[in-house]
Amino acid sequence: MEEDQDDLRVKLANYRSEHQALDEVIERALSSDRPVNLFHMQNLKKKKLWLKDMIQKLESALIDDIIA
Repeated sequence: MEEDQDDLRVKLANYRSEHQALDEVIERALSSDRPVNLFHMQNLKKKKLWLKDMIQKLESALIDDIIA
């Protein structure tokens, strides 16, 4: 049980880190003077949204384990 929570915490930290990195990449691309590849930008935003959903699910799972 404790191993499961540790695995979830590690995965959560990785997802948060990746989400932050994507956020920075998107911000740099949008603030740059160079043209933006809209298809690539759309894919980055979709992945960022997926990561946000996964982060929320993991946080919820950790909270449920703490309450139980």
